[in-house]
Amino acid sequence: MSELLYLHGVPSATGVIKANPEDFVVIEDLGYPYDGEGEQVLVRIRKIGCNTRFVAEAIAKFLGVHQRDMSYAGMKDRHAVTEQTLCFRVPGNAMPNLAGFQLEGVEILQVIRHKRKLRTGALAGNAFRLVVRQISDRAEVEARLQHIQQSGVPNYFGEQRFGRGGNNLTQAKLWAEDKFRPRDRSMKGILLSAARSQLFNQVTSARLQRDGVLDQVQAGDALQLAGRGSWFVAQAEELAELQQRVNHHELRITAPLAGRGDLGPQGDALAFEQANLAPAADLLALLERERVDAARRAMLVVPKDLRWNWWDDVTLEMQFWLPAGSFATSVVRELLSNGAAAPISDE
Repeated sequence: MSELLYLHGVPSATGVIKANPEDFVVIEDLGYPYDGEGEQVLVRIRKIGCNTRFVAEAIAKFLGVHQRDMSYAGMKDRHAVTEQTLCFRVPGNAMPNLAGFQLEGVEILQVIRHKRKLRTGALAGNAFRLVVRQISDRAEVEARLQHIQQSGVPNYFGEQRFGRGGNNLTQAKLWAEDKFRPRDRSMKGILLSAARSQLFNQVTSARLQRDGVLDQVQAGDALQLAGRGSWFVAQAEELAELQQRVNHHELRITAPLAGRGDLGPQGDALAFEQANLAPAADLLALLERERVDAARRAMLVVPKDLRWNWWDDVTLEMQFWLPAGSFATSVVRELLSNGAAAPISDE
């Protein structure tokens, strides 16, 4: 991550993130109501001191459900206070009784039936509450918060996507060179995701280096409606209108999630992406070989409802909401020089 450019310049202020788990709160937002009926049982939990899969497996065992019949939208950090929904397939009409379930650090908030299985990534986003302590320069952090509130941050994938010490990316490269083979389907997915994330970050940083911003539309760019996955290509005669919509955060300029199929942009925009992807031909070939379909991702994310409160000159509380797939670490990275050091799972 250290080689990736900053939108608001390299920060100099420092601070302590996650001095204790209560300093980092994540509340998952699925973005839709529960059905109240169906063969899936959704269990809303609040947890601290344990990871998502560990809790899901413990509840599955308590319910007598096989692990293949459990799911969740995303992983949440062990060293934080997090709320999320877990899903278990329990056919029938009777509501499972979880009153006797006990696991240190876990509280059952709600149990309700639902018609559809909860899929990975099937959430609207996450709400965050962070407390940052021992801030070295209140004035700089205050100014940066105002810039972030107005202009957002690069939508980089955070360090946790690449594993401890970047090991996921290292293994992906070895796999691309036929020097390593993932042991199972889950590991394959993790490594392929790391490869795509690295390529996205590279192109986004290169765009920032070239333009100095991530919201200047050019002909041929692939644009997305905010919060949508589909994209369309910007035409020269529409640039003025499209730029206005980008300025109002209705549209986002995208970078590639590489894979097989059309990259997305056209003309000079396509040539720019191809030139910046070319050095990673081995990873591109791996994604093609493993039949990963190409997609697009917004290069810029503007935290929604960003607000903050100074407890004193060195302690800051901040709250914001990010869409699914965006990382709180990318917000903190633009705020503090040591902000990317905290291992936060926030997808």
